[in-house]
Amino acid sequence: MIPRVHKRGTRTLGLIYYLYGPGTHEEHIDPHLVAAWDTLAPDPGRDPKAAYIGLQKLLDQPVEAIAQHRRPAKHVWHLSVRAAPEDRVLSDGQWGEIARRMVAATGIAPTDESGCRWAAVRHADDHIHIIATTVREDGRKPRLHNDAGRSQAEARLIEAEYGLKQLNPGDGTAAQRPTSAERHKADRKKRERTPREELRETVRRAVAGAADEGEFFDRLRAAGLLVRKRVAPSGDLLGYTVALAEDRNKVGKPVFYSGSKLAPDLSLPRIRERWSGHTTEPDHDSGTRTNKPYPPAGPAEARRRATTAVWQAVLAVDRGEDPQAAAHIAAAGEVLDALAKTSAAHTRRELRDAAAAFERASRSHVRAERGHDRALRQAARDLVHSGPALGRGEDGATTAMLIDMVFFLVTVAANWHGRKEHAQQAAAARQAADHLRAAYRAAAAQPMAALHQKGRHLPQPLRLKQAACLRRAVPELAEQILAEPGWYALAATLADADAAGHEPAALLAEAAARRELGTADSVSEVLVWRLRRMADLPADAQQMPADERAATPSPSSMARPAKDRPDQRRKAR
Repeated sequence: MIPRVHKRGTRTLGLIYYLYGPGTHEEHIDPHLVAAWDTLAPDPGRDPKAAYIGLQKLLDQPVEAIAQHRRPAKHVWHLSVRAAPEDRVLSDGQWGEIARRMVAATGIAPTDESGCRWAAVRHADDHIHIIATTVREDGRKPRLHNDAGRSQAEARLIEAEYGLKQLNPGDGTAAQRPTSAERHKADRKKRERTPREELRETVRRAVAGAADEGEFFDRLRAAGLLVRKRVAPSGDLLGYTVALAEDRNKVGKPVFYSGSKLAPDLSLPRIRERWSGHTTEPDHDSGTRTNKPYPPAGPAEARRRATTAVWQAVLAVDRGEDPQAAAHIAAAGEVLDALAKTSAAHTRRELRDAAAAFERASRSHVRAERGHDRALRQAARDLVHSGPALGRGEDGATTAMLIDMVFFLVTVAANWHGRKEHAQQAAAARQAADHLRAAYRAAAAQPMAALHQKGRHLPQPLRLKQAACLRRAVPELAEQILAEPGWYALAATLADADAAGHEPAALLAEAAARRELGTADSVSEVLVWRLRRMADLPADAQQMPADERAATPSPSSMARPAKDRPDQRRKAR
């Protein structure tokens, strides 16, 4: 159940005309009262003798009764309450009771004292509108502070009591929803999304990995948006607004939205916070401080770097302080936006949906401590600047590797939000994880098939050797992994690691110990990507250098003691 407090107005009669009228798309059916401050209040929908103006005069009486200078400038209060699409149809009596609870909870008409005059009108199966005037019967003003938050809290109670779909409680950090007028306009224009939603996604992608204001505004213009800057008399830039070139109002002018109206963290001051943390961060593996990295050679290298940065973020969110975790979670949204923008067509839709869902998870009341997220923001920047990736070869395989790691970061973020009781953010992160699963399946199909084929064609003694290695390294997971279809891909990866001069058992034990694997659909596939990243192996099996493919031990060489095996070439590497 979704209650929404609308902007206050000045014309009681105008709102009554709308509520009892046909609607902008003839969607109002049988408009009638379901409850009011007085059971004898006239109902223009059911009583032909009751005029709209009669209801208006009764609602406005307390306002007219006080001196002109004491009257509120905008005295018309409006609340809509909508049921979820999957909820059952409620009766007029049930909607009337819900209306009474809402006006009591918001402060319009508390049950224990004389309140404001109000009326609840139903003109569809799934929602009602409540109109009220904001002067009480005793001439005082109602206490409407946080009326929107109180209506939401009451809605959660109503959902539980009526057996309706229970929505997650919000915390005031969500982006503003499109208005009904914006939705109707999008329907008329046959647009899948409203301009507000399109602009939010475009601005989000423009800020992903941007280094400064100049690059940010250049990206907005390159995306085809109309941009206006708000400049102070001193010349300082205060803010910005954006519009779609084709979105016009009734007089033909573009409809501009400020960044803060798209999302709380898209205002210019909040965007500047992302650029404020330019301190050098320690390298998590070596303990040394790293300088600005060189540009990636291409999409594949950018994805490998991003995978490492995302892994470090997983540890930071899982083990770090809350402000640091919040910064990494916010920056994870930038990585998702950049990945969606640069990935191949067969994964783009799911990645876009994942980024859109995670947008809600990227904000909470925990203030992000910027600077700790520099590696993730650099990863987003590298992804954007390396250009679009192919859906095959090393580009496609490293995309699967990165999606696999981002899935773990999003899952850790969902758990973090869950511990903080951020219900909406946790649900959004879980939804993003579902889209990432689908994107991973699309991205990993080809590279995993190649590794699977390579593993099946390994000599039988070598496969037995890799199985024994698996049992030594991770005895508690070995039988599960051996039963998975991905085992052949893991066997091929262990053989590649061995050929590259690594100790497969030690590498495998380290990979399995780095984080729990309980949320993985395929433990073997997760280990494949971890091993190939840790051992610096090509993500695409077909990209293995010829000399390393030739270095795969033959059955006869495996029969000799380890000290007699010709492995000097591996040591030379």
